[in-house]
Amino acid sequence: MNALASPASLKGVLSAREAAAFLAEGFRRGGNEVHELPIADGGEGTADVLGGRVLARVRVSDAFGRPREAPIRSLPGGTAVVEAADAIPLDPRRLDPLAASSRGLGELIAEVEADRLLVCLGGTANVDGGAGLREVLPELPAPTTVLCDALVPLRDAALRFAPQKGATPEQIGLLERRLAAMDELAPYAELPGAGAAGGLGAALAALGAVLVPGAREVLERLCFRDRVREASLVVTGEGTVDATTATGKAPGEALRICLEEGVRCLLFGGRVAVDLPGAETVALSGDPAQAADDLVALGERLSRQA
Repeated sequence: MNALASPASLKGVLSAREAAAFLAEGFRRGGNEVHELPIADGGEGTADVLGGRVLARVRVSDAFGRPREAPIRSLPGGTAVVEAADAIPLDPRRLDPLAASSRGLGELIAEVEADRLLVCLGGTANVDGGAGLREVLPELPAPTTVLCDALVPLRDAALRFAPQKGATPEQIGLLERRLAAMDELAPYAELPGAGAAGGLGAALAALGAVLVPGAREVLERLCFRDRVREASLVVTGEGTVDATTATGKAPGEALRICLEEGVRCLLFGGRVAVDLPGAETVALSGDPAQAADDLVALGERLSRQA
């Protein structure tokens, strides 16, 4: 067997790189060849899997005005990259989507000095349509590409994602009306990805950025299809496998490519809510404390089966 260990992150538990390493350890214990290629969907952890190195750390405001540091990274070739989740992360200790602001991401982007900029959207606390960002960022510092971890229009930003940011049903309605009232975003509201990161996709498009599907762009940059063609088994997965996995998430994109190339694909999840057509789906224990051991054991079991 020639396996490719290509998981996304298990959010809050393991980075994609860590998850790939534990999977690979299991395969090697079984005596099989394995290559590690962690993946991401344009949200948090994307700069890491693309090989970004830290150029500078910038003092910014988090979603609630508290100071924090966020990095500006450089990719091979000189493109600067910033992650929204580094500046305004979703913090389960404080969930308040009515108050959360995107201002900190604007502060971070304003400090970029580069010929090209890549902005990674996902994992943020805000549902403000980029209002905070636009207060401090009147223009982009360079031609900008935005990687969207969700390809939803602006109208879906509140309904789809505000609940995980702490919104009640009443607050969801209020947030929907707030986003719909932003006339300056109306020309961009239907773009796939406009609703990513609480409407930051639309806000950045209004400033001239190009929105692209994050998972597809990341996997292209990683030459994922070429690596799949060299493998007999691809193992991918994330913390929760559900209906969203097949609609813009990295494991869903990995599965699509494997099916096109006729390569066996196994999809794991700490929790599995749905089975995706064409994938062998495996549920791990669901215990975050056991995630590393679960992945080693999965690699070992697959190696023995080979």
